[in-house]
Amino acid sequence: MESESGGNHSAQPECGVSEDAKPSRSGIRESSILQDRAAEAIERLSACDLCPRQCGVNRAKGETGFCRTGRHAWVSDADAHFGEEDPLVGTGGSGTIFFTNCNLGCNFCQNYEISHLGAGRKVGPEELADIMLSLHDKGCHNINFVTPSHVVAQILEALVLAAGKGLRIPLIYNTSAYDRTDTLALLDGIIDIYMPDFKFWDPEVARLTCNAPDYPRIAAEAIREMHRQVGDLALDRNGIAVRGLLVRHLVLPENLAGTDRIMAFLAQEISAETYTNVMNQYRPCGTASKIPALSRKITPAEYEAAIDMARKAGIRRLDRRRRKFALWI
Repeated sequence: MESESGGNHSAQPECGVSEDAKPSRSGIRESSILQDRAAEAIERLSACDLCPRQCGVNRAKGETGFCRTGRHAWVSDADAHFGEEDPLVGTGGSGTIFFTNCNLGCNFCQNYEISHLGAGRKVGPEELADIMLSLHDKGCHNINFVTPSHVVAQILEALVLAAGKGLRIPLIYNTSAYDRTDTLALLDGIIDIYMPDFKFWDPEVARLTCNAPDYPRIAAEAIREMHRQVGDLALDRNGIAVRGLLVRHLVLPENLAGTDRIMAFLAQEISAETYTNVMNQYRPCGTASKIPALSRKITPAEYEAAIDMARKAGIRRLDRRRRKFALWI
């Protein structure tokens, strides 16, 4: 799952300049377009093809496929979260909603109980809308949908209700990047900040860890579409993100993630100004120890090498907080 970036150490993005900006909504949340998008997504649940797994089950009737989620979303937790990147947290926190289950299912997931074991409870559209509004009323700077790929229809359905009751803060799509571009198109003009985690470059590593050898191709296509929609990360006068792309990348032992190739892709094919968080908190969770190379944490040297890869690739906006953690591993 894509929810944990590290501690609350203060830092600014390297070579990043804050700028005034407005969210990307352009009134879509307040228009009939949102209702139309929600209706289309809900209709697709009947033979679900919303994510790359394309299970084809009738989720509208309660059937479940890979994501083990039927007509309604499941939520494990929702609260103001202060462990995200500084541009998302500010003083009020990021209003995170942790969705239960996952359409990717990495064997090393640090939220294994939620993503694999189903910790959480079922929520209907009215309750999900109320959760968003409650986070808004708490003073959160944004609504942060964690692991949303399998519940796009349910999110859109609830947003129709929440927008009607005054939800206006930016929306974050916090994802593994295992997303179909035609599903992301339903979110165009609705999601303000995309936060994908580009996990692996090698299809074989993706096959071994999550049985998704198409992940590298799917993630690259998805991130291109995300950037097309929202551009580089833009901040307001207070340094709070209001729109744009923020990419996370978890460093794996022995460079199994292919950090050098992913950083080159971001710099050359997306933007050298891509705000990138190269993360060092990998630890063996779930069933990761079944793969020998994943049975240990990364070393400080491996993390520093990953940072060097990002810089050499040309990435100009690196989130620096994780560097302060490297020697504590």
